[in-house]
Amino acid sequence: MSKIILGDGLLGSELIKITEWDYISRKKDGIDFTDVDSYKDHIYDYDVVINCIADCNTYDENRENHWNVNYKGVVDLVDITSKNNQKLVHISTDYVYSHSKRYATENDVPVHCRNWYGYTKLLGDGYVQLKSNNYLLLRGTHKAKPFIHENAYINQVGNFDYVDKISRIVRDLVESDTKGIYNMGSKLKTMYDLARQTKSDVKPVNNKFHESMPSDITIDLSKLEEFYE
Repeated sequence: MSKIILGDGLLGSELIKITEWDYISRKKDGIDFTDVDSYKDHIYDYDVVINCIADCNTYDENRENHWNVNYKGVVDLVDITSKNNQKLVHISTDYVYSHSKRYATENDVPVHCRNWYGYTKLLGDGYVQLKSNNYLLLRGTHKAKPFIHENAYINQVGNFDYVDKISRIVRDLVESDTKGIYNMGSKLKTMYDLARQTKSDVKPVNNKFHESMPSDITIDLSKLEEFYE
């Protein structure tokens, strides 16, 4: 099946590198994800569309940009791919499980994480599930490798990992024509634990600034582990 990636940000660029799938982006092609007419002709001939576009400015309080990219843009993409009988692979986030329960499974009820990023990503997920004819919805967190910040939280725990590992999971699930919802990640760790893998001088800190930052974004990976068995 022919595949095309939307977006060449952190995850999109890594996927492009390891798969050499076709891609379009704002930088390369001048597309605007909030305007479906700017890209619909680019994706028409492909069987699978992998959406790596999102507003990931997690703590930005600008509601409109999150709303337009993470929800309204997804609505348009779902509608056009369903109309064209294309499979949609949508990259979501483990933040949709924030403030719900530890080790949330794909079947647990997600609760938004008190910021526009988590809320609009959750709305987008809901529309994918409700309206897409054929979808794969992937939830996780990917970080740049090596770790780029001077400090890392010791009081944020989850199953997040570096972008190279997460991109390989995405590739494997897409190539296997998997459908439905999958949590993505690796063994439990703090953000400081992850940072130390690639930045030996990173400083351990406690989060004391962002009340909306979830301290527990653990997810259940049983379904993913079964896929790899």
